[in-house]
Amino acid sequence: MSTRTNKATMQELKLRRLLENNHRLREELARPRVMVSIASLNLINYTRQTKDPLIPAVWGTLAKGEDPYAPVETGGCCSLM
Repeated sequence: MSTRTNKATMQELKLRRLLENNHRLREELARPRVMVSIASLNLINYTRQTKDPLIPAVWGTLAKGEDPYAPVETGGCCSLM
């Protein structure tokens, strides 16, 4: 009798795993897709329009106000507390 209940629980476990896998696959199928050609065009447009301060050969040197990596100048070498 215990072997029948064991087989039944194993079958229920397999069914639950199959249903969960089926649900995950349906969610992935419903996810919106973008064609590679459109994604690559978007990436090309972004890199052409966005200035990168780490590539001065392409964009030229940026002003210190525009460069987020420029060293911050402090008022002096000492501060009083």
